[in-house]
Amino acid sequence: MSKFPSTFLWGGATAANQYEGGYNEGGKALTMIDVTTNGSHTNPRKIGWMIPETGETGVTNMGFGSIPTVFPEGAVPALVDGYYYPSHKATDFYHHYKEDIALMAEMGFRTFRMSISWARIYPDLASENPNEEGLRFYENVFDELNKYGIEPLVTLSHFEIPVELVTKYGGWQNREVIDLFVKFTMTVMKRYKGKVKYWLTFNEINMMEFMQSSTIGVLNTTPQNLAQSALHQFLASSLTVKAAHEIDENNMVGMMLAYQPLYAETCDPEDQLFVLKKAQKQFLFYSDVQMLGKYPNYKLKEYEREGIVIDTKEGEMEILEKYPCDFMSFSCYGSSVFTTHETNDGALGGGNAIHGKKNPYLSANEWGWETDPQCLRIALNTLYDRYHKPLFIVENGIGWADKLEEDGTVHDPERIDYLRQNIKAMRDAINLDGVELMGYTMWGCIDLVSASTGEMRKRYGFVYVDMDDLGNGTMNRYKKDSFYWYKKMIASDGEDLE
Repeated sequence: MSKFPSTFLWGGATAANQYEGGYNEGGKALTMIDVTTNGSHTNPRKIGWMIPETGETGVTNMGFGSIPTVFPEGAVPALVDGYYYPSHKATDFYHHYKEDIALMAEMGFRTFRMSISWARIYPDLASENPNEEGLRFYENVFDELNKYGIEPLVTLSHFEIPVELVTKYGGWQNREVIDLFVKFTMTVMKRYKGKVKYWLTFNEINMMEFMQSSTIGVLNTTPQNLAQSALHQFLASSLTVKAAHEIDENNMVGMMLAYQPLYAETCDPEDQLFVLKKAQKQFLFYSDVQMLGKYPNYKLKEYEREGIVIDTKEGEMEILEKYPCDFMSFSCYGSSVFTTHETNDGALGGGNAIHGKKNPYLSANEWGWETDPQCLRIALNTLYDRYHKPLFIVENGIGWADKLEEDGTVHDPERIDYLRQNIKAMRDAINLDGVELMGYTMWGCIDLVSASTGEMRKRYGFVYVDMDDLGNGTMNRYKKDSFYWYKKMIASDGEDLE
């Protein structure tokens, strides 16, 4: 009862836009994150733009949560001189992949979650010929992982929208993008047949509610455009599932949701109803479609009230129903508290895009991310009871301003304690509740750039990378105390959490 199954896939997670670097090497084209500046907890990241007719340039807020991305009329995303763009080198997996994978193997990783940059495979989205240099790079990575017996878990779209998708096609509101994406996914699945069997379609697909520029590439984010973009991504996902099973019967394709338990602050039924409807809108709609294969009635009624009519072609809804995802993966970093009541304190919690009230029972880091010891167990029970398919926690973790000591050590007891509590909750969900959990990949297993703030100071990994917020440093790798703790924990199949 104190162990995990021996087949459990322990590992870590990254994304190309935050970790890979090499933004202009190997034939890769620009993505939206490549034209996005650094920022901080108090200073939003910016997206560069240019008006081709006049040559005027500038920057605008990236857009996160309730802050929209607004470009001047006629402007297109572009690099603007005088700003630092963290994704350009990130923490340089592009040149350090052998060293980093060796560190993962030393920890005992059984899986490594990473993403493929669409713009590296198809610099010209309409081309019928993929970029061989890009294909070869990822093939080398997969061969290195397989050398150590580490299963790749590959995300096909992780906040890596090609700039061309925005400027030429208008983002995912354009139906043409479905076929472009499926061409890309079929290309890589055929190329890496036998090397990769676990795939995810869209990272945190529901984040299109909060950060449209890097998720759907739509600059005019009306409710109608958002609804149409969601349908197109659902169709692309289902067609990818179809292709994956035809290419290799061993392939398994999962959907990926940004999820967190929502707590009503009071027992007032209005508070209870509020968190139910919020969970439906911001989380469950997206997983209901991809896991159950149809639009839920609560969403159809919402569209009806708001006058939204999604444009569907004959047979498309049948595609969603016929090709749902094989398993469900999700991120879960904590929980949020909400109330319908006016309160005097007005204190808001921090963390990801879904900001609730501060929870007085939980502690938080300096960015406002709270540690909830039971959030994973609650999430696992909720989602397993709803979908009855295997689950995979593919992001979980917390950022701290870790310090590299003069002797090369990094002491991160807060991270170890966070992991201890979360892994115990997962263990209880498996052993006490009967949840079918495939694996766990801690976010940012080797330090990478923060997606929301563009910082390096907020570090997540087991391995410290010597680089600061402006890209200065040696890029040398240093093992943190949590590196050794995680290695020991994996070796015991989750039994030794001391």
